[in-house]
Amino acid sequence: MKAIALGILASFFFAVTFVLNRAMDLSGGSWIWSAVLRFAFMAPILLIIVMLRGNLRPLLSDMRQRPMIWLRWSTVGFGLFYAPLCFAAAYGPAWLVASMWQITIVAGSLLAPLFYRVILTKSGPEKIRSSIPVKGLALSLIILIGIVLIQLQQAQALTAKESLYGILPVLLAAFAYPLGNRKMMAACEHRFDAYQRVLGMTLASLPFWFILAALGVEQVGLPSSNQTMQSLIVALSSGVIATILFFSATDMTKGDVHKLSAVEATQSGEVIFALIGELVFLHGAYPTLWSYVGMGLVILGMILHSVFGQDLRTQRSVGTTQNKTRELGN
Repeated sequence: MKAIALGILASFFFAVTFVLNRAMDLSGGSWIWSAVLRFAFMAPILLIIVMLRGNLRPLLSDMRQRPMIWLRWSTVGFGLFYAPLCFAAAYGPAWLVASMWQITIVAGSLLAPLFYRVILTKSGPEKIRSSIPVKGLALSLIILIGIVLIQLQQAQALTAKESLYGILPVLLAAFAYPLGNRKMMAACEHRFDAYQRVLGMTLASLPFWFILAALGVEQVGLPSSNQTMQSLIVALSSGVIATILFFSATDMTKGDVHKLSAVEATQSGEVIFALIGELVFLHGAYPTLWSYVGMGLVILGMILHSVFGQDLRTQRSVGTTQNKTRELGN
């Protein structure tokens, strides 16, 4: 339950991303700088935190030894996650982007076969490919039905371009984020805490952001002071607080696909928080009756994930209480 609570709290701070990214776009800011500035601000903040905790040296040593692993999965997990989200914010309201982002709940479950569980038995280690958590996936579909209901009426007012550019990039991001996160979590095993892993992935993704920043200077020039300040808020709220909370929650679920899927499902709370934020700060349209029904299904789905996720973990542990498992990437 602690991991679930951390996941829900993370979804609140993540929701700031959708609202402020939309606000920056409406005020004329470029999606490129919305993406780049978040990680530009995150890097020094996280660097100071990890240094004060005395955990910087082992992280940098591991990154020097395995640069391609860090570079590859950090670019996927951070670069191909956040850049498409900011692009989508330029073509759709915050509620649409936050709603479509919940596809990551299903994406996380579908990615399970890309990982192995190593079971340490009396006869030696046994490598088993993880399976798609079908029951957990069914619970996720309840949340997705709720998401559809939330955006049903509003979506009718969108143009084809808004639908295309506001949806497809988010689909890419929805798969990239859990893939990069899980691959790095498997590669790091138990050597680094959430602060170290977020810092490592931030530093390793900087080449991607340098390239995007150069593109931004060429196409739109430097960002405004207003966009810079809003990006700093996003970096602190979503980039530092929310990411560390979420990574801490996923660290608690290492090696357990069902429990990990339940934690990832808590991110559906972003829809509710983003909807409230858009109403309050961007003066968006009030929810319809179907939207309220949808939010009820989202909350129900999160509760079922929490309750039945525990049952699934209990069933999975029967007969294997003397075995130790861990999840590895391909």
